[in-house]
Amino acid sequence: MSKTVKIAIMGAMLEEVEPFLAPDEREPLLAFFKKHNDVRYGGNLYHEAKYKGVDIVLAYSKIGKVNAALTASTMIEKFGAQMLLFTGVAGGVNPEFKIGDLVAATQLCQHDLDITAFGHPHGYVPEGAVFVKPDAKLLRIAKAVADEKGIDLKKGIIATGDQFIADEAKKSWIKATFDADAIEMEGAAVAVVCDALDVPFFVMRSISDSADMDATFDFDAFLKHSSQRSSSFVMGMLDKIVDDLAQ
Repeated sequence: MSKTVKIAIMGAMLEEVEPFLAPDEREPLLAFFKKHNDVRYGGNLYHEAKYKGVDIVLAYSKIGKVNAALTASTMIEKFGAQMLLFTGVAGGVNPEFKIGDLVAATQLCQHDLDITAFGHPHGYVPEGAVFVKPDAKLLRIAKAVADEKGIDLKKGIIATGDQFIADEAKKSWIKATFDADAIEMEGAAVAVVCDALDVPFFVMRSISDSADMDATFDFDAFLKHSSQRSSSFVMGMLDKIVDDLAQ
């Protein structure tokens, strides 16, 4: 292998990374990977492993922007991750997105960040930006995986906030303000960390609900299926990344 890199795979909830840990209930922990170390740090459990000769660190952060930023920072600063793939579920805002659709973030923003009283737009802080963009090469890899698998990969703006949105009026406001396509609670925090530390990143979400008054009902019903679909796609990306590194 001509290049080496350590890749972080991250989700917010156990259910979002569980397919990597046990893709089939009959399979052992970390069945996709050659497991070699578990480290508990900062209240989280991190799994270090190998995949086709590449170092992997896998963890879930727990819900919310603070936890997501802490975990992403730890993966990069303590474990030496040089690339981060985030997988999980999100609520749909774009009416064309259906439950189970996979969405690759083209930009991420924080919908609950508000200093408009000082004349700034929603989602902006001084010396920052409203939107953060994932790595272009990883987006191209995602498209290649989708084409090979015959998946209609959606792309769009993902809005992040420390709120589980189950309200039509709030959903409409987020869509109108940020031109958002999906809503979740961690992605933009991960994006800000990776952007600041110059680490290529990719955020994949599977639509688990419609972020409206039925969200609470839909979420539990579709979480497991959506997580499996998203994690399977990330594994396809990982294969292509490993192949690229070997060239």
